[in-house]
Amino acid sequence: MLRPMRLHIALADDLVTEIDRRAGPRRRSAFIAELIQRGLDDERRWDDIEAALGGLPDTGHDWDDDPAAWVRQQRHADPRRAG
Repeated sequence: MLRPMRLHIALADDLVTEIDRRAGPRRRSAFIAELIQRGLDDERRWDDIEAALGGLPDTGHDWDDDPAAWVRQQRHADPRRAG
């Protein structure tokens, strides 16, 4: 079981007022923890996106000559596609 760790974080009065308005003064910690978790998830996604940059070469793809035709061909090649 994870044990919560206490932190001391100084916040501006207007920020605390906004947190209290949104979460209530008795839910501050849970609200802030949720926001931090969301922010860290976003940061990890950006790390993955940046790591993937340059993963595909700029040329040499089946779609280089006519991207629209390639998309149409991909759509019609799937027998599960309805329409």
